[in-house]
Amino acid sequence: MADNPFAAPSTLPFELPPFDRIHDADYRPAFEAGMAEQLRQVAAIAHNTAAPTFENTIVALERSGRMLERVETTFSNLNACNTDRDMQQVDTEMAPRLTAQRDAIHLDPALWSRVDALYSKRDSLQLDAESQQLLRRYHTIFVRAGAQLDSAQQTQLRDLNKQIAALTTRFKQNLLRATADGAVVVEDVTQLDGLSAGQVGSAAQAAAARGLSGKWVLTLQNTTNQPILAQLNDRSLRERIYRASIGRGVAGAADNTPVIAELVRLRAKRAVLLGYPDHAAYELADESAGTPAAVRSMIGQVSPAALSRAQAEAADMQKVIDAEAAAAGKPSFALQPWDWLYYTEKVRKARYEFDQALVAPYFELDHVLRDGVFYAAHQLYGLSFRERHDLPVYHPDVRVFEVSDRDGQPLALFLADYFARDNKQGGAWMSAYVSQSRLLEQKPLVANHLNIPKPQPGQPVLLTFDEVTTLFHEFGHALHGMLSDVRYPLLSGTAVPRDFVEYPSQYNEMWARDPSVVAHYAHHHQTGKPMPPQLLAKVLASQNFNQGYATLEYLEAALLDQAWHQLTVAQAPAAQQVPAFERQALEASGLDYAPVPPRYHSTYFAHIFEGGYSASYYAYLWSEVLARDTGQWFHTHGGLTRANGDYLRAHILSRGRSEDPQLMFREFYGRAPEIGPLLEYRGLAAGGGSTATGATDAR
Repeated sequence: MADNPFAAPSTLPFELPPFDRIHDADYRPAFEAGMAEQLRQVAAIAHNTAAPTFENTIVALERSGRMLERVETTFSNLNACNTDRDMQQVDTEMAPRLTAQRDAIHLDPALWSRVDALYSKRDSLQLDAESQQLLRRYHTIFVRAGAQLDSAQQTQLRDLNKQIAALTTRFKQNLLRATADGAVVVEDVTQLDGLSAGQVGSAAQAAAARGLSGKWVLTLQNTTNQPILAQLNDRSLRERIYRASIGRGVAGAADNTPVIAELVRLRAKRAVLLGYPDHAAYELADESAGTPAAVRSMIGQVSPAALSRAQAEAADMQKVIDAEAAAAGKPSFALQPWDWLYYTEKVRKARYEFDQALVAPYFELDHVLRDGVFYAAHQLYGLSFRERHDLPVYHPDVRVFEVSDRDGQPLALFLADYFARDNKQGGAWMSAYVSQSRLLEQKPLVANHLNIPKPQPGQPVLLTFDEVTTLFHEFGHALHGMLSDVRYPLLSGTAVPRDFVEYPSQYNEMWARDPSVVAHYAHHHQTGKPMPPQLLAKVLASQNFNQGYATLEYLEAALLDQAWHQLTVAQAPAAQQVPAFERQALEASGLDYAPVPPRYHSTYFAHIFEGGYSASYYAYLWSEVLARDTGQWFHTHGGLTRANGDYLRAHILSRGRSEDPQLMFREFYGRAPEIGPLLEYRGLAAGGGSTATGATDAR
C-alpha cells in the first residue's frame, strides 16, 4: 500500500484525488486495507475499557474509516461517470462486501451497547445542539440497521443485505449496457430533418466513436421520452426512438425484470424483519413525510389538476394534428407518446410566437455557467470562481474551479462534467469527493454531472432551456455541499432526508428564470448581443407551458415507486409478471393516460432500483413545495440580494443535518410549508394561470 494513491490523504488542494495516479489495479488493495483499518478502529472503540463517552464513542466513530471513505467515495463517483469493465467487476465484487462491512459495525453488540447507553442518558450529557443531533442520528442508524434484533435475525438480515447490494449493482450495470445498446442508428441523414447542423454533427461523431462512419447515432437519455423527439420531423424515427427507450432492460443480456422481481421481494422481506409492514413504510419512517399515507395525500393535492391540464394540452395538440392532416389531404392520427414533445413545440410556437431554435444561440454553455449559475451564486452568497488548469482530472472534458468565499478565502473545489459518454450513467447529479467537516478540518470538494451531447470540435455547446434549468438545479445541490458549515461529517452538506435534499436544488432553479439573471447570461454566442427583451419575455411567459405533462409523468413514476415498495413478500411478482404489475399499478393510480407515459418505466427506473430513492421518488414533489415557498419568500423580500442569500445560507444551506430539517425550514420561512406557491409556479392553480415562471428539473 505504500504507493497506493488512497493510502494517505491527497496532498492536492482540497484533497482532490490524484486522478493522474489512480489506476483500476489500485482499488481492490485500497478497499481491502481500508476495510481492515476501519474494523480495527471500530473494534478499539467497541471494546474500550473506559466507560462510554460522547468523545470516545461517537466522535471516535466519526474519525474512523478515513481510508475506506477515500477509496469508496472516489471509486463510486468514477464508476458512475467514467467506468470500464474492470471497475464494474470491482463494483460487483465489493458491493456485498461493503454491505457486510457496514453490518459488522452496526450489528456489533458491544458497540451498540455503548451507543445505546449514551443515548439513554443524552439529556444529562450537556451536549451542544449539533452534538445532540449527531448522537440521535447514530442511534437511529443503528436501530434501523437491526441493532435491536436477536442474533438469528441479524444473521438473516446480513444475508438479505448482501443479496440486495448485489442486485442493485446488477441493475445499474444492466441499465448502463441497455442504454448504450439502445442507441438508434440512422443510415439516411434526411431522417434527421429538424435537427440543427450541430446536432447532426454530434450524431455523426457518436457514430464514428462506435466505428459506424457514414452513419448517425442518436444516444438515449435516462428518461422515457427523449428530448430530441421535439425536433425530428420524421414520425417513424420518433416512434423508433421512443420504443428503443421504453425497451431498455426488457429481455436480452441486460434484462432487469428478474432483478426487479427479486429486489422487491427481498426488500419487503427485510422490512418485515425490521418491524415494518413493507419497504415503503421502512424507508418513509426516516423521511420528512413519515408514512405512505402522507405521500399519497401530497400527491393527491396535485394529481387532479395535473391530469386535467395534460388532457387539455393533448386536446390542443390533437387539433394541430387534425389541421395538418386536412391541409395535406391525408388521414389524421391520434396523438401518441412519441408525438407529444414534437407537437408541444408547434403549439408553443403558435401560442408564444417564438421557436426554440431562435432561443438556443443565446444559451451557450460557458456563458450560462459563468454569467448565469456563477453570477447568481456571487450575487446571493458572495462566491467567486477561478478555473484551474493545473490540477489532474479523470477525463479531458472535466473542468475544475476553485471557489472563494465572500471574504476571499478558499471555500471549495468544484468539478464540472457536463458531456454524455457511453461509460457514464444517464441523467444529471451532484456528488461529493470530500464533505465539509470542522472536526476533520476538511473543505468541500463537489462535482456536477450532466449528459449534454458533445458537439463536434470547434462548435458551440448550445443548450435547451431545460438543460439550462438542469444546470442551475444541480448547482443548487453543489451549493448545499459547498456552503456547509458543520462540525461532524455525518451531518454535512447534503446528508439530509431524500425529501429535503432536493429542496436547495429545486429552489436554485428559480434563478434560471429570474429576469435579471437571464438578462445577464442570455447573450448570443456569436454577436454577444443580449437576447431581445421581447424574446426574453416570450421565453419566460412560456415556462408554465406543458406543465400538465411534466407534472403528470413525474406523478405516475412516483406512484409506481410506491406501488412496488408497498408490496408484501407474498405479493411480489415473478420476473415475467413485472410488466403486467407495472401496467396494473399505473391503472390503479388513476393517472394512467396513454399519451403521457411515466417518466421512467421500471426496467430503467434507476432512482428506485439502484440510486437510493426507493419508496422516496415522491421526494422531488415534497421538496418542491419547500422550494416554491422559498421562491415566494425571496420575491417578497426583494429577490436577488446578498442579504437574502446570507439569510438562506445561515438558516438552511450551511446547516446540513445539524438540526431536524423541517424545523430548520419553519425557522427560515416562519410557518409550515404551503402547497399554493408550487401550484402557482407550475400553472396548476385554480384558473390555470400564473405570474410565476415554470418548473423543470433533473428528475
